[in-house]
Amino acid sequence: MEMSPTNPIHHAYLLIGGNLGDRAAQLAEAKAWIGQLCGRVLRSSSLYETAAWGMEDQPDFLNQVLEVETALPPRQLLVSILEVEAKMGRTRGVRYGPRTIDIDILLYGDEVLEEEDLLIPHPRLADRRFALEPLHELVPELLHPCTGQRVRTMLASCADPLAVGRFIPAVDNNG
Repeated sequence: MEMSPTNPIHHAYLLIGGNLGDRAAQLAEAKAWIGQLCGRVLRSSSLYETAAWGMEDQPDFLNQVLEVETALPPRQLLVSILEVEAKMGRTRGVRYGPRTIDIDILLYGDEVLEEEDLLIPHPRLADRRFALEPLHELVPELLHPCTGQRVRTMLASCADPLAVGRFIPAVDNNG
């Protein structure tokens, strides 16, 4: 992806997550694809594990926030994200159901965009601890462009009851 004066550079925060297969490997693969198709990944949060949100009878999710430097406008960024999901075998089925990968645009600079299939900032960001915890790790002082609240304030007042913890992979002692 070529960056030029006609394509201004923006910082986007993407939430990647999944709960099927080797979850950590899936997130690493998604991060690599995002770097190729969406823009340069500047920073990544730790991996966070949480129970499934919205449909509880499924495996726990791993989530991570990526800070991405991109010249893509929001609509093209969404198209590229959907391409990453397709390359990784994402199929859309039951809402809030299990998935290999899910990628959401949380924030795109300080832009506010309301289209039928693209809402920026993510409309439920302040309600989802699994998105706020990793975002807080990267940018606790960042201001939400609609509410003016800092990420740390949104996290402190988040009513989401699901526990979110840093993921520590199991150690294989078999050789």
